[in-house]
Amino acid sequence: MKWATIKKYLPLIGIGLFIYLLVRLDVAKVFQEFNSIKWDYIAISLVFVAIFFILQTLKWFVIARKQKINVPFGEAFKINLIANFYGFVTPGKIGTIIRTDYLKRKGTETGKGLSNFVIDKIMDICSLFALVAIFGFLRYKKLIPDSYLYLMIGIFAVIILLFLVFYKKENSRFFLRIIYRRFIPNRLKEKSRVLFNSFYEDLPSLPFLSFVFLINIITWIMNYVIIYLVGLSLGINVKFIYFLMILPVATLVAQIPITINGFGTRELTMIGLFGILEVSAVKVFSMSIFSIIITNIIPCIIAIIILLLDKKNEIHNIKTSG
Repeated sequence: MKWATIKKYLPLIGIGLFIYLLVRLDVAKVFQEFNSIKWDYIAISLVFVAIFFILQTLKWFVIARKQKINVPFGEAFKINLIANFYGFVTPGKIGTIIRTDYLKRKGTETGKGLSNFVIDKIMDICSLFALVAIFGFLRYKKLIPDSYLYLMIGIFAVIILLFLVFYKKENSRFFLRIIYRRFIPNRLKEKSRVLFNSFYEDLPSLPFLSFVFLINIITWIMNYVIIYLVGLSLGINVKFIYFLMILPVATLVAQIPITINGFGTRELTMIGLFGILEVSAVKVFSMSIFSIIITNIIPCIIAIIILLLDKKNEIHNIKTSG
C-alpha cells in the first residue's frame, strides 16, 4: 500500500479509538454526567473562552504587525475563527494554514502570510513543550515518567535549534539551494524565488518572539483554565496544578496526525493520567467532550455563520456589479 493511501486513512485510527472509548465507557453514563453539570462553572468558562480567542488572535496579530501586514484586529479575529474551524476538521490542525489565503486576499504576499503561520505554529508548539517540561518536573505526584520528560526536552531543543538556524535567510538559502536547483522545475523557479524572499521579508526580531512566546504560554494556560472549570462543573475536584501537569502532555499527544483534532488519542492520555489521581474514566471523557463543545464546536458554528454571510455578501456584490 502506498504511503499516500496510508496517510489518507491515518486519521481514522483516532476516530476509531474515540468511538471505542465512548462505547466501552457506556454512552448512557456519559450523558448522565452531562445531566449533573453545574452550569455556573460553564457560564464562567464561556467568559474565558472569549478571552482565549482574543489571546489566540493577538499572538499572530502582533507578529503580523511586525511584518507590516496591515489587518485590523477585528478582521484578524474573524480570520482566526475561520482558521480554527478548518483546523478542527483536519489532522494536526493543519487546516489553520487557510489563514495564509485570507491574508493574501487582503493584499499580503503569500510568503509573508506563510511565514506568519509558520512562526505562530512553532511558537505554539515550543510553548507547549515548555509547559510539559516546567510542570512535568513538579513532584506533587509522579504522573509523568522521567524518560518521557527527557524525550520532550530533547525534541524541544532540536526544534529550537532548527528554528534558530533556519530563521536566518542566509542559512536557509544554503540548505535549500540543492532542492531549488535539482527538484524545482524551471517554470516554477521564479515563483519559488519570490516566495522565498517574501517569506523572509520583515521577520520579527528574536527578542520580540520571546514576547510572543509568553503570549502563547498564557494562551495555553487560559485553555486549561477552561477545561479545569468544565472539570469542576462535573465534580472533578482535582487541584489546578495537576491539570497543568496532565493537559500539556495530552495536547502534545493530540498533535500526532493519526486523528482529527486529537479525538481518541487525547482522551486516552487524559484517562490514563487522571486515573492515577483516581478520577473515573467516564468523568474524564465527559470533561473532554464538553470542553470540545465549548472551545471548538460553538466557535466553529460561529465561523460557519461568518463564512455563509461572507459568501452571501460576495454573491450580492457580484450581482450588483453585474
